[in-house]
Amino acid sequence: MAGIGFELRKLMKGDSYSSLLMAYAYAGIISSGPWILSIIAVLLIGVISLPVVIPALLVSKFQTVVTYLIAFSLILTGLVQLSFTRYSADRIFEKEHYRLLPNLNGLLLVVIAVSGLLSYPIGLLAFPQQTLFFRLLFAATFVVLCCVWITAILLSGLKAYKAILVNFALGYGSALLFAFLLRHGNLEGLLLAFLAGQFILLLGMFWVVFRGYPSRIFIEFDFMGRGRMYRSLMLTGLFYNLGIWMDKFIFWLHPVTGSNVIGPLRASLVYDLPVFLAYLAIIPGMAVFLVRIETDFVEYYDRFYDAVREGGSLSYIQEMKDEMVRVAREGLYDIIKIQAITTIVVIVAGRQLLHWARISEIHLPLLSIQVVATGFQVVLLGLLNIFFYLDKRDRVLLLTALFTVLNLGLTLLSIQMGPYFYGYGFALALMVTIAVGMALLDYDLGKLEYETFMLQ
Repeated sequence: MAGIGFELRKLMKGDSYSSLLMAYAYAGIISSGPWILSIIAVLLIGVISLPVVIPALLVSKFQTVVTYLIAFSLILTGLVQLSFTRYSADRIFEKEHYRLLPNLNGLLLVVIAVSGLLSYPIGLLAFPQQTLFFRLLFAATFVVLCCVWITAILLSGLKAYKAILVNFALGYGSALLFAFLLRHGNLEGLLLAFLAGQFILLLGMFWVVFRGYPSRIFIEFDFMGRGRMYRSLMLTGLFYNLGIWMDKFIFWLHPVTGSNVIGPLRASLVYDLPVFLAYLAIIPGMAVFLVRIETDFVEYYDRFYDAVREGGSLSYIQEMKDEMVRVAREGLYDIIKIQAITTIVVIVAGRQLLHWARISEIHLPLLSIQVVATGFQVVLLGLLNIFFYLDKRDRVLLLTALFTVLNLGLTLLSIQMGPYFYGYGFALALMVTIAVGMALLDYDLGKLEYETFMLQ
């Protein structure tokens, strides 16, 4: 499959402002599209249902259930997402493309078994006030979501961003259509619509893998062999997803900020909506991240290591290394600059945005700090991506674990300090993690030639 970098370079060849704008717009849609589609679709399902579903509290219950299902399915599959992506990349490097599809099937079988064993007992026992149909839908949706994340992360590792976006649009568009048709079915109808959309999304992505990497073997468990899956990547995936959701869990479960919604599931009226709105502001930063990393950085990264492997001159190797370092730094700074501009725009227009979203202006301070925090999250993502290119798995594990611990401690502290400090825990956790990551990256890039030649 063609890499996203090739597409972006082709768009930027025009050497004009319009071609540059098209490249950044394309990168923003490709990188942020699936996440934005997910947020908007879940909100729109609620909007579609409000005039019909009575009481309206059922819509809130549906959105809470879906949020929990997404959160825990991401955390569970985080154990294998990055590691299986690395396994797939290794198989491609060794010209073993035929192993991708059967091992994906093998991993999906394991994920279905584990997620099913977890979700069906919880679904059946934790919601005694709900119908049996709802409880079965709850468990089935969790299983399908786990399969969606596994297949999506594989396509992401294969740089098939366009296929991911198209299938997310198809899946969530179908969910909206089904929600409209099943809106009289109350909570069960909404959850069934969401499940149907996720299943269509899964089938679409699976078809892309099947078409791109066919195999005569249907199922295989080669990925479970010795040395095939990296434990550091498994822990990194777990910590990253856990860290992203940690502050949300704390606000949901804390007696001061959370309230019961359905069964054991809780939500935070003061925290949830500003956070969702803030994530819509990551599009500019994600666009810059994708363009700078997948074009400029990758170009000099490839030149540096090609020169090392093919015996290039020392001066040329050093020149390519210097250019790679420069582009990495400029890319991170560009992400910071564009997110700073986006943050200023959101803060200035914050009252109007809250008015359009029909949210009280009391949430404006929290929205402002959350926009800053989500911008930091894009910067952290850029840092982690550079470390992955350098194969610094230990650095990534350290940073994601640090982020999780800091988010836990600082979010609890922010709640103790009062409503004015809500959201600062998440932002400060990201800020400290980024500062540590910048220092480590500067150190590692300074020793790049030594480690390349002496530690092979």
